[in-house]
Amino acid sequence: MSPEDFDYVRRLVFERAAIVLDSDKGYLVTSRLVPVARDQGYDSIGAVVSALRGGRAAELSALVVEAMTTNETSFFRDVHPFDALRDQVIPEVMAARAGARRLNVWCAACSSGQEPYSIAMMLLDNFPELQDWTVRLVATDLSVEMVERARSGTYSQFEVNRGLPARYLPRHFVRNGTSWTVSDSIRAMVDFRTMNLIEAWPLLPAMDIVFMRNVLIYFDPDRKRDLLGRVHGVLAGDGYLFLGGAETTINLHDGFERVPINRASCYRRRDPVLAGGSAR
Repeated sequence: MSPEDFDYVRRLVFERAAIVLDSDKGYLVTSRLVPVARDQGYDSIGAVVSALRGGRAAELSALVVEAMTTNETSFFRDVHPFDALRDQVIPEVMAARAGARRLNVWCAACSSGQEPYSIAMMLLDNFPELQDWTVRLVATDLSVEMVERARSGTYSQFEVNRGLPARYLPRHFVRNGTSWTVSDSIRAMVDFRTMNLIEAWPLLPAMDIVFMRNVLIYFDPDRKRDLLGRVHGVLAGDGYLFLGGAETTINLHDGFERVPINRASCYRRRDPVLAGGSAR
């Protein structure tokens, strides 16, 4: 890939997804665009970029941007957030919502679906009383391919071996040849949607819990501030925000306060005026 083509791809990805590709990511970009070029019938990455420059392939730009997104995920990834949900957050939210009997959860950047399915299985197994509640579990991702794969709920043996407790496999999965498919009851709990976090958001209900883990690390500070501000707007006043272990709201948005729940990175919404400052 020529330096000029690399710079073009960097700008495209930043404009469409706000993902920052550092100058040393040339190998990463090349390795991810080779399959795109092959699948779309181009003989080189240069030909792909030429098509993008000429505006001859509207759908190609979406494929290129999706190729640059990181889809690393697993069932019950990092385990601590799910322990925090089970042991403290869900019981607390249920007590607060006992009158309305509704629970809203949003998994942003859900990739191929392991995270929202993990939450759904945990809810079903540990809180049977929620069967009489209105539970809305929304899962979104930029990638059309990932959302479709998540909806299918089908995973390889390797994928179900990564983080999934052994007891969950026979209880919530059906064997499908050499792969496993999430049961209909679990899949019915999750509403998967395609959504670009940096574009206008669709109307969302007030969310009791937001999982936005390992997302902020790909954005520059201004975009992080904007994103946290919008999350603050959709999070219920007593709701919880879960970020990745290397992420924080500190020096980005003062409308959140960290709540230590064992080793989970968990935040509560707070009023920035009462907190002695204003949201930036």
